[in-house]
Amino acid sequence: MTPEQASALNRDLCLLAPVIPVLVLDDAGLAADLARALVAGGLPALEVTLRTPAALDAIREMASVPGGVVGAGTLLTSQDVENAKAAGAQFGVSPGATDRILDACEDNDLPLLPGAATASEAMRLLERGYTVQKFFPAEANGGVPALKAIGAPIPQVSFCPTGGVTLANAPAYLALSNTLCVGGSWVAPRDAMLAGDWAEVERLAREAAGLART
Repeated sequence: MTPEQASALNRDLCLLAPVIPVLVLDDAGLAADLARALVAGGLPALEVTLRTPAALDAIREMASVPGGVVGAGTLLTSQDVENAKAAGAQFGVSPGATDRILDACEDNDLPLLPGAATASEAMRLLERGYTVQKFFPAEANGGVPALKAIGAPIPQVSFCPTGGVTLANAPAYLALSNTLCVGGSWVAPRDAMLAGDWAEVERLAREAAGLART
């Protein structure tokens, strides 16, 4: 898979809904119900971060949920990429970008949303062919003003800002011309997941799905 093909697929992915849930799961047994609630609420693209031992099993469970498009986040190594692909991930997300990660995703036909935090990083990825990138960590790197400033000289790149994005500040990001969607964890609060309160998760997802974007 070429970077251009990956970017085209990720553009379509980012346009499925204004928010991509960023999910941290300690219990894969909750994964299918969580995915069903998020999809029912209008958020079909699901990023499961590889931060817990249960993550790959959670991806396997979510991959079977109708209407969902599950991906693997926090890809750090080539082995992460191979494991994610084998578990059924349909896209990948990395906090930054290295040649090894980019090569692994291209070799494994896993569309990657690579992370960039500066203009130089965004330019380097653009040179390779990645026109859809993740702006991370968004708030720590200057938030909306920083992303708007990067967009002025580099309008060819569109972003999914993630990191510190909330229901309160998401609309400001989504109003930017270089933002396709945002990534956020607020739609799947830990207490609601542990309580099995899927109606609350669906409500939060529906609220997020209703956010307007440029």
